[in-house]
Formats: sequence, structure tokens, C-alpha cells
Amino acid sequence: MSLQIGDKAPDFNLLDQDGKFVKLSSLRGKRVVIYFYPKDDTPGCTKEACNFRDQWQVFKSKDIIVLGISKDPQNSHKKFSTKYHLPFTLLTDLEPCPVASSYQSYGLKKFMGREYMGMMRHTFVVDSSGKIELIYLKVKAAEMADQIIKDLDIK
Repeated sequence: MSLQIGDKAPDFNLLDQDGKFVKLSSLRGKRVVIYFYPKDDTPGCTKEACNFRDQWQVFKSKDIIVLGISKDPQNSHKKFSTKYHLPFTLLTDLEPCPVASSYQSYGLKKFMGREYMGMMRHTFVVDSSGKIELIYLKVKAAEMADQIIKDLDIK
């Protein structure tokens, strides 16, 4: 069964790049962008992270939390965040990626003729009451933050 707009967002409690736990339900009262991405410091994932970084002031001015989630460990997130000056939180969802699975964002993928289990590039916007407001399953990495800003009509 797929998540739909209006569904309650699956809760989670994951470790961030600084070794602190972030629990989604503790962020109620704020809008939260959750973006799942395959791997730190790869071309597409770097473009996506840098687009969020470059639009950070817009998200911050509207009190919107941005959370990037991949299966990379904390130390990888820390290096990636430091290297690209990412002002938002990166979370670790270790394999078998239970959080990504609960968002239907982990599973069988095809790449260059090969099949493997991996993280899907999906994005969810969760409203202040904890319900899914927007879902993006076909993500253009370099434009994801811009698209959210446009769709939420925030500037």
C-alpha cells in the first residue's frame, strides 16, 4: 500500500551527522521536508543537497525543517555536510533501511543493467500536524528544493 497525500507520516528516530537523534514526531508544529537520497558525495546527491543549501534561507525563513536521509553512516554524513557547507540535517537509515522502507523509498533498483537493493530518490513534505502534504517520486536532483518552494508558493 502506497503512502498518499493526507496520510500520517511514518515516525522515526534516526542518528544525525553530529551523533544526535532526531525524532520526526518531536518536530510537530513545523513543516518538514524529508528527502531520501542514495549516497553522500555522488554527483546527483551533491546537486540535490546543494540545491537545498542554496535555498536554505527560504526554508529557514518559513521555519521549514529539511532532513536528508540515506543509508550512509554518521561519519560519511559529517564529511559530506562539512565539504559542501550543508546547513540542514542528514540522517542515517542503516540497511535494511526500515525508515526508507516505511516511505516506500528503499527497494529493488536497476542501474546500468544491474539490479540491486537501494535507496530511491524520493521527497516528502510533512505538514505541521504530521500528515504528508506533498510527495515527489520523480525527482530532478538539481531542482528539488526549487520545486518545493514553487509548489508551496513560498519565497
